[in-house]
Amino acid sequence: MLMFWDKLLMFIDELLANELFVKYSPLMLTVLTLCVIGIVAALILYFVSQKFKVEEDPRIDDVEKMLPGANCGGCGYPGCRGLACALVEQDDISSLYCSVGGADCMKAIAEYLGKAAPVKEPQVATVRCGGTCEKRPRTSTYAGTKSCAIASSVYKGETDCAFGCLGYGDCVEACAFDAIHINPTTGLAEVDADKCTACGACVSACPKGVIELRKKWPKNRAIYVSCVSKDKGPVTMKACKAGCIGCGKCVKVCEFGAITLENNLAFIDSTKCRLCRKCVAECPTGAIKMIGLAPLPPKEKPETKTETK
Repeated sequence: MLMFWDKLLMFIDELLANELFVKYSPLMLTVLTLCVIGIVAALILYFVSQKFKVEEDPRIDDVEKMLPGANCGGCGYPGCRGLACALVEQDDISSLYCSVGGADCMKAIAEYLGKAAPVKEPQVATVRCGGTCEKRPRTSTYAGTKSCAIASSVYKGETDCAFGCLGYGDCVEACAFDAIHINPTTGLAEVDADKCTACGACVSACPKGVIELRKKWPKNRAIYVSCVSKDKGPVTMKACKAGCIGCGKCVKVCEFGAITLENNLAFIDSTKCRLCRKCVAECPTGAIKMIGLAPLPPKEKPETKTETK
């Protein structure tokens, strides 16, 4: 370090003795001063950065490269970098999961880190509203900003149902994977199960709580109550012909305890449901939706024998 300063002082002495420097001394002195200040500042910044630098585990960069890089936030961390840090730093990673990368991605990362891979059933976003334009007629017109969040803070919507999908597309804007769109015919949000990564962005964006992450069955099969209205039966039916009226018939017919009834609304637990389809046939309003499955055959009525005298 002393040798550097000695050489710098020698260079300054030689420069001061130079005829050109004497001729243009004001300008040269200004340039020299700025150069010295720049060099000193650079040296100070270098030593400070070395003194306070934070050593980072090099595995974090490797894990980040193994993640899909979607930065969707579905894992609960601010981007893939945040999840990579958590995966490396935590001993138990069972609660950490990247829904975009899926099981194969998490298995590869766990093997690289020498940890047990987290296991999670595949999920898919589900729009629990069957109130199409035909089933749920409009009773008013909204002329404000086309945003579900804004509209829901002002009034209940263009129909008499205060719980259903507003159809202004906040979920569409929130989705980074082009997996959800508004059907212009029905006015409802629809999810493309093949594109959906279950990141949960649309769930957070929906102010009505209509969208839910549910178990993803093979071949995108599903059975769920396509209604979130908590109004009593007559009120629900007046607002929407496809709403759940809370009759409880589905609860009685379910043999697996997968259906519960609370606040005038039936709910099917996708982790308990066995896709038996009995509840679908019992629902009087068609509020229970069935996707990718054939309906049960109609029950045969027992023949009544007539005795002839």
